[in-house]
Amino acid sequence: MNKILLIEDNQDVRENTADILELNNYTVITAENGKIGVEKAIKNNPDIIICDIMMPELDGFGVFESLSKNHNTARIPFIFLSAKSEKTDIRKGMNIGVDDYLTKPFEEDELLDAIVCRIKKNAFLKKEFSKNIEGISEFINEASDYLKLEELSKDRNLEKYKTKDCIFNEGTAAHQLYFIQSGNVKTYRTTESGKEFVTGLYGPGDFIGQLSLLGDKGLYVETASVLEDAEICGIPKADFTKLLYGNKEVSNKFIDIISNNLIDMQEHLVDMAYATVRKRTAKALLELDEKGLIKDNKHTGISIPREDFAGLIGTATETAIRMLTEFKHEGLIDVETNRRLVILDKESLKQISEFG
Repeated sequence: MNKILLIEDNQDVRENTADILELNNYTVITAENGKIGVEKAIKNNPDIIICDIMMPELDGFGVFESLSKNHNTARIPFIFLSAKSEKTDIRKGMNIGVDDYLTKPFEEDELLDAIVCRIKKNAFLKKEFSKNIEGISEFINEASDYLKLEELSKDRNLEKYKTKDCIFNEGTAAHQLYFIQSGNVKTYRTTESGKEFVTGLYGPGDFIGQLSLLGDKGLYVETASVLEDAEICGIPKADFTKLLYGNKEVSNKFIDIISNNLIDMQEHLVDMAYATVRKRTAKALLELDEKGLIKDNKHTGISIPREDFAGLIGTATETAIRMLTEFKHEGLIDVETNRRLVILDKESLKQISEFG
């Protein structure tokens, strides 16, 4: 049973509204002013707060501001309730982040519909979606229902790609966001001299192409090709942008799901500029291990072409081969006949990645 905190200084309105809510199977906690309301919100952690604006002790804006600063109450859905109907009050409430605004006197259905909508929204935002095709489809379907975008809930099919197949090319029109269900993919950019600079290696649960869809040029900024047979789901750009721009909370949730860590990308660029090849090699091996691309007890690993590894650390293929050979002689890694890498001394690699 959902718990509602009703903060209202008018006794008749407070009692009548509480009766309506209780008759509709809500647990209701009441407060007669803003100060008491803040205390009860912190103590009871309600599922939704309905709050009058004009009150003694602390007005509705003060209540919202106070609860927004508290980690435990900041995300509770908040509905303003007021006899005022001026646009300035409504705009002020929406500008500071209030979820909804009802003007007294209100209809019972109007109140109940607002509550159902906000509780449903909060449940959606709190839900965790798994990093697989079922989880992503579930997110799209629930977000579509929440935003009333019926076309987004259609079934999405996986496409099978063979090793070395190209998913998209740098400079071509960016029409889709891609989700990797299985297999491994590399992205790279080609220099004027024709050399490949590997920008990332991706596996199951990763998205590729999202930055290209967000760019104003509408072109893929890199090429994506398959390192190991893969199953990939394409999400059309129109669907992606509808989700992204349809609602702030939904877009934040979607961005949280699809974001490849830009901080890691920045660190990688700094390493390319300042770190030694030895340090970059150690870091790359550890990153590949985290992605499950290095053979160990849990993963079979993949055969990584030496030119791709060289592109990943930003050096010539010959230099990359020399560094891997050095690491092998030092007992840090092993290289199997099928070019699969095996890490033998992870702690030493960590030391090299941090201190060179």
